[in-house]
Amino acid sequence: MDEKEFLKERFKAAVSSAVKVISEKYDLNVKFGNNINSKKDSLNLPEIANLKNLQDFTNLRAFADSEALKIKYTNEKIYLENEPKGAMAKSLYAIAEKIRYEKIGSNKLKGIKNNIIQCYENKFKNKKIEEIKTENDVPITDAFELYLRSHFFKIKQNDTTKRVLSYWQDLFDKKLKIKLRELDNCVNNQREFNQIIAELIDNLEFDDSDAKEKEEERETSNEDSSSDNQSEKNDSKDDSENQVNDAEFSVMEDEMHSLNENDDTNQKDTKDTEGEPNLQKRTINKLLKGKYKVFTNEFDEIAEAENLEKEEEIVRLRKNLDQQLLNLQNIVAKLANKLQRQLLAKQNRSWEFDLEEGVLDAAKLTRVIIDPFHSLSYKVEKNTEFKDTVVTLLIDNSGSMRGRPISVAAICADILSRTLERCSVKVEILGFTTKNWKGGKSREKWNLSNKPSNPGRLNDLRHIIYKSADMPWRQSKKNLGLMLKEGLLKENIDGEALLWAFKRIAKRKEERKILMVISDGAPVDDSTLSVNSGDYLEKHLKQTVKWIEENSKIEVLAIGIGHDVTRYYKKAIKIADVQELGDVMVNQLTKLFSDKGKTIH
Repeated sequence: MDEKEFLKERFKAAVSSAVKVISEKYDLNVKFGNNINSKKDSLNLPEIANLKNLQDFTNLRAFADSEALKIKYTNEKIYLENEPKGAMAKSLYAIAEKIRYEKIGSNKLKGIKNNIIQCYENKFKNKKIEEIKTENDVPITDAFELYLRSHFFKIKQNDTTKRVLSYWQDLFDKKLKIKLRELDNCVNNQREFNQIIAELIDNLEFDDSDAKEKEEERETSNEDSSSDNQSEKNDSKDDSENQVNDAEFSVMEDEMHSLNENDDTNQKDTKDTEGEPNLQKRTINKLLKGKYKVFTNEFDEIAEAENLEKEEEIVRLRKNLDQQLLNLQNIVAKLANKLQRQLLAKQNRSWEFDLEEGVLDAAKLTRVIIDPFHSLSYKVEKNTEFKDTVVTLLIDNSGSMRGRPISVAAICADILSRTLERCSVKVEILGFTTKNWKGGKSREKWNLSNKPSNPGRLNDLRHIIYKSADMPWRQSKKNLGLMLKEGLLKENIDGEALLWAFKRIAKRKEERKILMVISDGAPVDDSTLSVNSGDYLEKHLKQTVKWIEENSKIEVLAIGIGHDVTRYYKKAIKIADVQELGDVMVNQLTKLFSDKGKTIH
C-alpha cells in the first residue's frame, strides 16, 4: 500500500470512529462510496478518492458529523408526525430539522461547530453575485436555510449571501422572526420544534406543486359532485365570492376527514367510508349555497398580539390587568387548583409488577440474592387514560365586552393558561373583532363598486393570537393585557372567527381538542347587517357551529355572558354576572376532564 492510500485509509478510520462516537452507535457500519446501503445500522459517505483539496475534506467531515447527529437526535416517528404536505414544504421542514440537530451537536462540541459552519460558508465561495439578478434566481429553500443558519450559527454575511437573502428577507422577518426565540428555547425538544416549524412553513403560503395538484383534484371532485347546482351558479355574478367560502369549508372537511381516518378509536370498515368525502362535500355545498358571502377579504388581518401595540404600552396594559387580577385571583385560583388536582390525578402513573419481561424491578433483587434460583422480576408502566389535550379559548373582543367583561375574560384566560400548562395541557388564546366600526376599507371598496346588492360580509376582520398553543405562558402573559386597550374592541363576526379557530385546532396533533367560546351575545356588524338581512351573520354562525358539531370530534363549549347562546351551540352555559365567568370556565373544564362529565347541563 503506497503512502497516499495509507493516508486515505487512516482518514476513513478517523471519520468512521468520529461518526460512531457522536451517534453513540458503536456497531454502525460506515461505508464510503456510491453503493447505497439501506440497512438500518449502516451509513454511506462519499468516496475519499473524489476529494481533491482541503475544502472537500472539510465538507466530508461536516457531512459525516451531520449524519451522526441525525442518528442521535432525530426521532423518525416524531419527524413524520409533524411533516407538512407538499414537496417544497417537506424540503423546508427537512432543512429546519437538520439545522436543529446540528445546533445541538455544535453546542456540545466546538469541532463539529467549526466543520458545519465552514462547510456552509464554502457553499457560497464559488457563487457569483452577478448570477443573482431576480427572485427566480434564489430558491426559497436556499434563502430559508440561510435565514435560519444566520440566526442559529451566526453565519458571516458577505455580498453574495446578502443578495440571496434580500429577495426573501421581508417575508421571513414578517412570518418567521417572531418565532425565532421560541425555537431557540425548544431546540432540544424535537416534537415542539417540529410543530412550530410546520406551522411557520404553512404560514409562508408559497406555491407548492404537490399541494397545488391536490387542490386541483379536489376542485375537479367538487365540480363533479355539485353538477346539479351548476345552473344556479351560472345565474349569479357573485359566485366567485361564494367559492371562497366553499373552498374554506372544503379544506376544513378534508382536514377533518384525514383526522378521522387516523383516529384508531373510531375506525370504520372500508365499505362504510367509501364515498364519504363526496357525501360531506355535497352536504356542505347545500348548507352554504347562496347563504353566506364575503365581499372582499383583502383587508382582513390575523395579528400576533405583540405586533398591535408598542412594547411599553403592552407592558403598561399588563400591569393594569395584574392590578385587577388581585381582586379575583383568590377566587379563581382556588377553582384552578381544583382543576389542577383533577388533571394530575388522572395523569398519575402506575406499574404492573412480577412480569417476565419489561423493566427490571430493582426492589425485588433481594429475592434473587437470598435465593439465586429465584427468577428476576420485571415491571411495565401502565398506559394512562389521560389523553394528550389542547384547549383553545376563543374570546369575543367586541365593543359590548368593554369594561368588566373583557377584564374578567382576560384574567380567567390568564389563570387557566397557567393552570393547564402545569398539567401538560396546551392552551391557545384567540380573540376576534373588526378593524373598524363602519366597514372600513371593505365598505369603501363596495361604495366605489357602485354598491352591489347583497354584498355579504362588509367589514375588515381582525383575528388576534394572544397565545399560541406551543408558546409557554411566561412568554405570552403580557399579551393578554392588550384586551384592555382602548379602541381595540369593535364589532363581532362570530361565524368566521369560529371557523378560523376551528381550522387552527384541527391541525393540532393532540388526541383530544376542546374549543371554548366566550361571548356576550349574537354576532353584530352594523356595516354588514345594513345591506343584508338582519339575521345574516346569525345564520352563518348557526351553520358553522352545526357543521363542526356534526362533522368533527372537537368538543365545542360556549359561555354566554348575560345572553343565552344555547340557540347556537348544543353545549352552552349562560351566566348572568361576569363575576361567575371564572367559576363556570373552571367547573365546565373540570366536568369535561372527568369521567362522568361528558354532558354539559
